[in-house]
Amino acid sequence: MPAPRIGVAGMWSNRVHGLRFDGNAVAVAVLRSVVRAGGEPLTLFAEGPTPASDRVRGLDGLLLPGGFDIDPARYGEQPLPTTVTADAPAQDQFEAELLAAAIAEGVPVLAICRGFQLLNVEHGGTMVQDLAADSVHRDSVHPVAVEPDSALAAALGARDLTVSSYHHQAVADVGRGLRVVGRAPDGVVEALEHERAELLAVQWHPEDTAASDPQQQALFDWLVARAAARAAAGESALAVPGAAAGARPRVSTGAAA
Repeated sequence: MPAPRIGVAGMWSNRVHGLRFDGNAVAVAVLRSVVRAGGEPLTLFAEGPTPASDRVRGLDGLLLPGGFDIDPARYGEQPLPTTVTADAPAQDQFEAELLAAAIAEGVPVLAICRGFQLLNVEHGGTMVQDLAADSVHRDSVHPVAVEPDSALAAALGARDLTVSSYHHQAVADVGRGLRVVGRAPDGVVEALEHERAELLAVQWHPEDTAASDPQQQALFDWLVARAAARAAAGESALAVPGAAAGARPRVSTGAAA
């Protein structure tokens, strides 16, 4: 069978080394981790004529990687001076529509850092906009304890691990339909699962050490394996060219738009 097709949300960036103008970027470490797992990564762009529902039907799996902060307007707050939102105003909605469509279509999802936070916000959750300046989460490694009965623990083959952390925001209120399955020693939420979707979401950056740490690579292996199973079952379909455009509704039923 062909390699499972893993859609990876690209981040519209105003500055990309080697390009004269704007670029659409994904961290190479993320793409390599997908390839290492046996998947074919396909970078997705925030603009296009095809609605999210049709885009994800052409995929076997979806990966939402790290990046800028989520616009606090999506959870009913004003941004702090330290909050840095995406270069493109369409970025949050683009990823939110992909996420909603993937859940609706049963496409396996791995959400990392920004993707993890977007999942929470789109289910009505809120964020701590700025952790303490000396927080271990900002640029360090720290332990995470994983719930033993979780899909995450099964995927990792472990209940305790050390993670590469690079974030200044954290989950405040947990979104509806989400379960906390991992926490740092200070109580910060590090992993979420969805009550009805094949989805793993982590606050840390597994791609940072996946090449040398089998536990971190296991997250990408899980995504590609679930995507391959879906493709083998015939549940994927090519996107329909020329389909009528139209935004999917947000997953959240209560967060501010």
